[in-house]
Amino acid sequence: MKFFVDTAEIADIKELADTGLLDGVTTNPSLIAKSGRDFMEVTREICGIVDGPVSAEVVALDHAGMMREAEILRKIADNVCIKVPLTIDGLKTCKALTGEGTMVNVTLCFSANQALLAAKAGATFISPFVGRHDDNGFDGLDLIRDIRLIYDNYAYETQILAASIRHGVHVLECARIGADVMTAPPAVIKGLFKHVLTDKGIEGFMADWAKTGQTI
Repeated sequence: MKFFVDTAEIADIKELADTGLLDGVTTNPSLIAKSGRDFMEVTREICGIVDGPVSAEVVALDHAGMMREAEILRKIADNVCIKVPLTIDGLKTCKALTGEGTMVNVTLCFSANQALLAAKAGATFISPFVGRHDDNGFDGLDLIRDIRLIYDNYAYETQILAASIRHGVHVLECARIGADVMTAPPAVIKGLFKHVLTDKGIEGFMADWAKTGQTI
């Protein structure tokens, strides 16, 4: 499973990239606004930190507008992945862009039928929102299961990018189901490293080592 971080905060991206475990970054207008920085500037900086896909979202809602914005965004760096909403115009734009060899992340997916349409449009990634689906009385993990089954049935190459990941259980279950990618906030990813028994074990080892009076 590939790990993307869902943020526009440069310090967090650098910290995770330094582990060698980060495969990409997802952003959206809300995350850019939260960073308080210029959209183009922060996207360019992120693309210089990670080698993998960096999702940059268009804000136009019509096909022509999306194409104009995508033309600007994909000039930032070779690893920019254009993010479009799952609408008719969004999928029309997806089809056009992927036909030109541009990576596209289709976002705001809440049904398997939507995911099927995105795959038919040639999406590089489909982003079903697990946590937000749960918030609205549905099972977000069931959505991932349905999409995995459909994509496997027809050998679609679109990668399932599990989004709106809230905690480690979401990560585990998405991995068990077979999601290709997961994107989560920095705190969720950092939380995966932690376990009380790991901390306890380190504490015990260090105490025993101190008793030896040795150094390495």
